Amino acid sequence: MSLPRAKLTSNFPGCPVEATLSFLDGKWKGVILFHLMSGTLRFNELRRKLPSVTQRMLTKQLRELEESGLVSRTVFPVVPPRVDYALTPLGLTLRPVIKALATWGEENVFCLPEGRHLRDVSVASGVPAATVET
Repeated sequence: MSLPRAKLTSNFPGCPVEATLSFLDGKWKGVILFHLMSGTLRFNELRRKLPSVTQRMLTKQLRELEESGLVSRTVFPVVPPRVDYALTPLGLTLRPVIKALATWGEENVFCLPEGRHLRDVSVASGVPAATVET
């Protein structure tokens, strides 16, 4: 049985893809990074952009991204508290990766009421399209 990616951060199996994915592992991290590419956002702005995520999960994912050095968190000493999140210089280097994922998704993933579906390539390759459970 293999270890989860999160447990491999200190002992990578030699694969740069696995190493990179260990820092992006999590249902919401890629989406958070995608939204932060447009600029600094406050916590509640991120929550509005991700209506399906709980406050606890968003906080957890943001803290993990902060610990890895991809996202910066700035707390302003005002009432009510204001917290801004932004990509760090290291996080900005992921821009081409996140853009490539967004482009691939726009071209190949269709979100329908009955679920997400991959583009039907069966006409060209004889392979049926896959359905992804939501």
